[in-house]
Amino acid sequence: MTTQPFADTMVLTGRSLKHVSRSVDTIITTAITPIVMMLMFVYVLGGAIDTGTDSPYVTYLLPGILLITIASGIAYTAYRLFLDLQGGIFERFHSMPITRSAVLWAHVLTSLVANLISLLVVVLVALAMGFRSAAGILAWLGVAGILILFTLALTWLAVIAGLSAKTVDGASAFSYPLIFLPFISSAFVPTETMPGPVRWFAENQPVTSIVNTIRDLLAGQPIGADIWTALAWCVGILAVAYFLAMASYRRKLS
Repeated sequence: MTTQPFADTMVLTGRSLKHVSRSVDTIITTAITPIVMMLMFVYVLGGAIDTGTDSPYVTYLLPGILLITIASGIAYTAYRLFLDLQGGIFERFHSMPITRSAVLWAHVLTSLVANLISLLVVVLVALAMGFRSAAGILAWLGVAGILILFTLALTWLAVIAGLSAKTVDGASAFSYPLIFLPFISSAFVPTETMPGPVRWFAENQPVTSIVNTIRDLLAGQPIGADIWTALAWCVGILAVAYFLAMASYRRKLS
């Protein structure tokens, strides 16, 4: 067995990225759904929504749309992983002198790169719609860090789905609840406008603290305690998902 896990991972990531580059429509499709949502909410519903701020609604909305973009993108990770598993690619790689975990990490890193491209596309569209930010370089780096951490956490959840699914549809269907979770959060409207039980759920689920943190960073405002809650959620989900994914992977190999 090779003792170069990093090199193995980079080689396999290059393979996965080549496949993605040959189907650019995958990245476009990933970005289309959140962009359509953003257009609909800003130009159709935005005038009727009071966010309690003077900023354009697209500025208020963007953090939640970015999380929806990630949730849409990781479905393709589960899909590609499932196809590799069913196509015997894993067995072929495992017969070679490479680090076994490199196969999974290649899919994870490919997901990260593809999602970052989709996020960039969404931000560019938001800028065209009037989004403006007072954030400095450090604040933008903070936003990027949180989005990367969130992407890694959801991607490892996608790995679990890809390894355990019985059908192609089942491999990607797990992402649907993740896509709709921002709707019951502070992503689209302030949680103060929601009825009691819904408000309680919205204020205590992961998306709200992450959205609030990104929104404060983009607005150049002081960051409150939400950032620690957001980081705790991201790191916690990432750790649990990684452990379960690796356990599932080992069972597949046994």
